[in-house]
Amino acid sequence: MARVLLPIFTLLLLAAGATAQERVPAPNTLTPQERAAGWKLLFDGRSLQGWHGFRQKSAPPEWQAVDGALVLNRRSAPGVSGELGVGLTTDEQWDDFELTLEWKLAEGGNSGVFYRVSEEESAPNMSGPEMQVLDNLRHPDAQHGLNRTAGACYQVYPPTRDVTAPVGQWNRARLVAQGSHIEHWLNGERVVVYELGSADWQARVRQSKYKDRPRYGRVPKGHLVLQDHEHRVEYRNLKIRPLKPGSPASRSETG
Repeated sequence: MARVLLPIFTLLLLAAGATAQERVPAPNTLTPQERAAGWKLLFDGRSLQGWHGFRQKSAPPEWQAVDGALVLNRRSAPGVSGELGVGLTTDEQWDDFELTLEWKLAEGGNSGVFYRVSEEESAPNMSGPEMQVLDNLRHPDAQHGLNRTAGACYQVYPPTRDVTAPVGQWNRARLVAQGSHIEHWLNGERVVVYELGSADWQARVRQSKYKDRPRYGRVPKGHLVLQDHEHRVEYRNLKIRPLKPGSPASRSETG
C-alpha cells in the first residue's frame, strides 16, 4: 500500500507547487486585481516607452531594456563616482501616488528614485526628494551618515534599519506620497515616514545640502526620475497608481 501511496502523494505535492508558481505573476505585468485597483505599468520589460532623459526629448543611450529589466549600463569602479549622468524621467507627472518597484545594484553601486520632480529646475534634486538606492556595505556614502543609506530620504531622513538584500539580489521598494505624507518601504518594511513642510522636516533640510534650494520638496506634482550615478543598476516591476485625497494606500506592496 505504501508503494502505491508514495507516488500519489508526490504527484499531489508537485501539483500544489505548480499551482503556487502559476499564482506568481510574471515580471512587468499586472494582475487583474491590480488593474481593477488602478495600477499602471511604467515599464513593459521591452522598451523605454514613457521615459525620456531629464530635460531631454528622448531616453539616454546608457539606459536600456535588457532581459526584462530597465538597466543603466555603466561599468564604473565600485564606489567611485564622477559627474552624474542623465536621469531617466517619466513622461507623466503625479501628485498623490503609490509606487512599487524592484531594484538591483552592482557591487559598490549607487542610484536613487526622485519623486515630484520639476524639469524647470537644473537637476532632479533641486525639487524632488530622493529615495536612496545604495550598496550599504561598499559605497562610501554609507560612511557619511545613515541618512545616505538605502531606503533613506537622502540627507534628510535615515531608514529605521538596514533591510537590504545582498548585492546581486532584487530589493522590493514602495513609495507612498499623499499630500504632505510620505512613506518609504523596503523589502516589506516601512523604513521612513515624514511630513513635508513640518517643523521637523524644515529643521532637517536646513542641515542638508538642500537648505538653499527653495523648491526642494515643495513641488506638489512632478515626474519620477531614476538616477544615473555612474554605477550599473537595474529596475523592474515599476508600477504606479494615483491616490485620491484621503484614500488609503494599499496595505500590501502591490495592491
